[in-house]
Amino acid sequence: MRWFTCTPVAFGGGPDFFARDSGLLCRGFQELGIESRAVMPGDPTPDDESDLIRTPYPNLESPEWWKSHDLDGVVLYAWGSPGFRRVAAAIHHAGIRLVLNQDNGGLVSPLAGFLPWLEEQWILSGSGRGVPALLRFAGLTLRGLGPGLLRTDPLRRAHLRHGDVIACVSPKAAACYRRLCRFYGGRGMAERVKVIPHSVEPLFRFQNGGKSKRIVCVGRWDDFVQKRPDRLATVLGGLLEEDPSVTISIVGKPSLPLRDWHQALPAPVKQRCELHGPLDRKSLAALLHDSWVFYSPSAYESFGIAAAEALCSGCSVVAGRSVSMASFEWFVSEDSGTLADGPSTQSHLAALRSELRAWENKQRQPEQIAAVWGARLHAREVAAAVLAEFDASPGS
Repeated sequence: MRWFTCTPVAFGGGPDFFARDSGLLCRGFQELGIESRAVMPGDPTPDDESDLIRTPYPNLESPEWWKSHDLDGVVLYAWGSPGFRRVAAAIHHAGIRLVLNQDNGGLVSPLAGFLPWLEEQWILSGSGRGVPALLRFAGLTLRGLGPGLLRTDPLRRAHLRHGDVIACVSPKAAACYRRLCRFYGGRGMAERVKVIPHSVEPLFRFQNGGKSKRIVCVGRWDDFVQKRPDRLATVLGGLLEEDPSVTISIVGKPSLPLRDWHQALPAPVKQRCELHGPLDRKSLAALLHDSWVFYSPSAYESFGIAAAEALCSGCSVVAGRSVSMASFEWFVSEDSGTLADGPSTQSHLAALRSELRAWENKQRQPEQIAAVWGARLHAREVAAAVLAEFDASPGS
């Protein structure tokens, strides 16, 4: 069997690319003994891995080019974007099984659920933080209801109709897409929507040993609207002050305000809160293996790969309950976390307190968390889930 993955954007093709998304799923197919390569446009770069195919972009829109590779299937990471509909069409017209990965929470159109979609526009705009946020909200809403419905939705439909499987990364996202696809193509198109999550590297796992009362946070802390480092500082500051037994590890390049907050902590508290900066994959895996809880203060996430890596490492997850955090309702569903009941700092703090108590009362079992989520999220298992949609296997 030959299954390729493809992303129609010229990213780097080195080890980081093969640690997530289409590159990592390629490796998952390889683990199953299937011949697999990743495809991207652009010129070769010095760090490109040997199992990456670089090709001029027009080839991606050519059925003949795809036919020349004698493929059983392709998983296309193109977000259902109208701009890449000709790539999907080329693979389809080449007679190749096509899985369309949708890297989002499902609310890509008002047709996916008007009120939740409207709420997400509010969140994406910054939740009403001053006049600029209100103007962004008005702009996003008008764009979605005007050009979105008149142009974007018909072109997205043209993209999605070529997929044998429309793969959503969480059950809640899939529910939104089924509603959307009923508008686009009726029940038949809606039935092609399946839950196929993003992959996690196999190095994120739990292999016996103890864990410590540590909370890990991973993010791009210079993104103030999405990752909300201000919320992170306020919530963790309150927890550090009231619980002298908890330690905090913050991973990712810190913003200047986050550095200032950390620098201003009293010395005894500061010793229990580490700003690690970016970590390599092995160091992050070791940190998660030794920790209890992963906390995300984000306003929105399309999936949350860092949280998925934490689950496979036997951590539980805490985040806010929100239409824009669709995967996290799934992530906490196996005695594997807690969602804050409201958007406030106090609600997030209460959720963290509750989750720490669950660990102290032996209500969280890292072996069980890692086993459940590893069986769903490790790259080999996600690749197997793709094949299962076609009743295919390496030996068939």
